[in-house]
Order: sequence, then C-alpha cells, then structure tokens
Amino acid sequence: MEQKNRYSDKDLEEFKSLIEEKIAKAKHDLELIRSAYMNDGDNGTDDTAPTFKAFEEGSKTMSKEANTQLALRQEKFIRDLKNALIRIENKTYGVCRVTGKLINKERLKLVPHATLSIEAKNMQR
Repeated sequence: MEQKNRYSDKDLEEFKSLIEEKIAKAKHDLELIRSAYMNDGDNGTDDTAPTFKAFEEGSKTMSKEANTQLALRQEKFIRDLKNALIRIENKTYGVCRVTGKLINKERLKLVPHATLSIEAKNMQR
C-alpha cells in the first residue's frame, strides 16, 4: 500500500494556521451570538429600519430560538475545526475517510474541517 497518501508537513502547517484563524473568528462570532442572546433588553434597533424593529418586537421567542440554534451550530463548527487540528497532529488531515485519497486543497481551504472528498460526498447522495 502506498504511504504517500498524506499532505506534506509544510502543507499541514499552512492548514494549521488557516484553521487556527478560523477557530479564533468562530469563537468571536460565538461570543457575539451569545451576547445578543443575553441582551434581551434594547438591542439598539432604534436607529434601524422600522421593519426590523417590528420584526424584533414581534419575534422575541423566535429570535431566542434562532440564536440558540446559531450558537449550537457555531459550537459544532469550532469542535469540527479542533478535530481537524488533531488530524493535523496525527498527519491524517486531508485524507478522505471513505476513499483514502487526498481531499482537494481548494476544498480544504473552503471547508477546512472536511473529512470527505467531493467524490465520496457524491457517493452519499
């Protein structure tokens, strides 16, 4: 079996910094979501469009639910990115878990936590 089926350490380093940046941004976004969720009072919408204000007042519960969903999705995203860092440490990052082939670099740049190649993803449909 061919053992050249992994990205070079140099590539892994590049992906590592990309992922670390994404984690930092994702954590920042999560804080914003959480503070919006915590801040039930006036969210400073006085100066925004009246339609937004009406929406804001008319759907407090909906926005709470939506915020919770957003926060959960964001937490999962951060977890997936952290798992990707572990795969970088193990040097298994970027290898499709179905085909065993390398996942395209462009795909990894867009979806750095991907564990499936496009080929494998299409097979799932």
